[in-house]
Amino acid sequence: MLKHGILGLLNYGSMTGYEINKAFKDSLSYFWNAQTSQIYRELQTLKKNGWATDEVIEQDGKPDKKLFTITESGKAELTRWLIDEDTEYAMRSPLMMKTFFRGERSIEENIAYFDALSEGCDAFAARMTATPPDIEGYAKEIGDPMKALYWKMTVDFGTMYAQMYRSWIEKCRKELEEIRDEHTAD
Repeated sequence: MLKHGILGLLNYGSMTGYEINKAFKDSLSYFWNAQTSQIYRELQTLKKNGWATDEVIEQDGKPDKKLFTITESGKAELTRWLIDEDTEYAMRSPLMMKTFFRGERSIEENIAYFDALSEGCDAFAARMTATPPDIEGYAKEIGDPMKALYWKMTVDFGTMYAQMYRSWIEKCRKELEEIRDEHTAD
């Protein structure tokens, strides 16, 4: 999936690894996490597959930079992926895996865990709120408001997800507090 995300970004125009990483963090990171090292590693895979090329740009007084460009083969792969009928909803969540096994920790530790999740949720929601101006700038930059509409749709999903996530955290925390309070009352 990461390779297709990078191909999608390169389909808008040639970019350096730094620019791809920044664009990823400003947009795709709302629903797909990737470390900088993963992005650079995936760029090498795209080159190896013939889906992207790179050109070294010499700079005076600065390190040279590599400009990556999607190839026709890369565009064909992006199109193939976009029309793929696979719409299976599969969830892989380290958060849910950790929550599943939280019974190994004390109630107080788990309340603190959900407090920390709450802070992370608030930060995520704040990023969602700050995104609309980025979308407007993006629409102007690529000159296609319809493409920006789909970015907005992913931000809408992120906003709704943050709301659901917040409700779930509050429910879990409340359940733990009730159990703790019952045991304290005994």
